[in-house]
Amino acid sequence: MNAHIVKRELPVWRSLLYVPANVTKFVDKAHTRGADAIILDLEDSVPVSEKATARLGLQAAAQTVRQGGADVVVRINRPLSLAVRDIEACVLPEVDGIAITKVDGASHVRLIDELVSELEIRQGLPLGHTRLMAMIETPDAFEVMTEIARASARMVAINIGGEDFALNGGFEPTDEALLMPKQRMILAARAAGVMPLGFIASVADFSDMEHFRAMVRRSRQFGFDGASCVHPGQVAVVNEEYGPNADAVAYARRLLDANTQAEAEGRASFQIDGKMIDVPVVERARRLLARHASIEARHRSQAR
Repeated sequence: MNAHIVKRELPVWRSLLYVPANVTKFVDKAHTRGADAIILDLEDSVPVSEKATARLGLQAAAQTVRQGGADVVVRINRPLSLAVRDIEACVLPEVDGIAITKVDGASHVRLIDELVSELEIRQGLPLGHTRLMAMIETPDAFEVMTEIARASARMVAINIGGEDFALNGGFEPTDEALLMPKQRMILAARAAGVMPLGFIASVADFSDMEHFRAMVRRSRQFGFDGASCVHPGQVAVVNEEYGPNADAVAYARRLLDANTQAEAEGRASFQIDGKMIDVPVVERARRLLARHASIEARHRSQAR
């Protein structure tokens, strides 16, 4: 893998809903929840005694949860002996990505990439069909986040698994203690051209939805593109807050119209509502409208 950033076509994953792959009642309802992606979990939510059964039922589960147009990601296990079996089971036409738990470093990602490529060829899938998401859960991985994110052209997202990361780092998983690591993770993702996923604070208590909404909105301000949801009730709020609202879209369009006029007059900056607008603000508006267009395209494809 070259050191330069590979330009990736990133998916729209505002919300990624966790579903235990072995619990039929959750699998059967997942497609009705409105999530952009469903994470079929083979790891922490599946007991050791059930992992083989969950693996065997993975293709049928993936077919079920994608009925509503959601992408499907499978969270695999460590150690390597389990990971290989999981990957062999989940490289399928119905699975769009793999969430790699407890990533060690770039070489770990490259080995998984190699295995996935072999399996795609065997399955008759186009190379690159299966995307990767890296879960940063150890101090060693934290120190090389950007290298991990650049290790494969399949990589589209990284996040920090707060509980495991805190455990391995020897600190409590409080909002304050995780703030700096999460901010660094966002910058590492941007440097590598992938999506930073997560929240800026804990989601252990989601009973107060207004508090949850405020936290998600703050997380978006910090730079997160999407996040996993542990309860279906979180999905709608996450989708709303991690996508531009109507007022923001209207303002961005107004701003770009004013920029076009300013450029025609030979000016690189201008005022709107008493605020000076220059190049970075214009670029932010362009990115917001591009994200809005991607989300709208996803909605249209789901409606078919």
